[in-house]
Amino acid sequence: MGQAMTSRTTQYLIGAVFAVLGAWALLAPVSVIALAVRPEFRSDDFLAQFALACFGAQACLFALVAFTAIFTKRTFAAYGIALLPFFAFNYWFYFEVRLLTEVGLLDFVGNLVMLALCWHGWRVAPE
Repeated sequence: MGQAMTSRTTQYLIGAVFAVLGAWALLAPVSVIALAVRPEFRSDDFLAQFALACFGAQACLFALVAFTAIFTKRTFAAYGIALLPFFAFNYWFYFEVRLLTEVGLLDFVGNLVMLALCWHGWRVAPE
């Protein structure tokens, strides 16, 4: 039998989700807009690209925190709870406003993965 995934590995995986999606938004905001936003909402305005790149930079910053901090049960629980409103965001902008494309639902998938990782991390982390 393999060894169970540690809380440290779990937080690295959370950081990886932020790093991958954040780097995409930071380095290729035009690509994110083209693939994740429906045509009627797309903008090639510099400010839209800048705002998306800033969003990506913040995600990369949190990835750095996840890669270097020591998460406790409290950290995993707090982060898991903080993720919950993002599911409402994903629902609203996919089903109600219809802004996100299916590729835009990568945000939902990332949030779901991180929520599951938070649950796991909470279960295995030290107090």
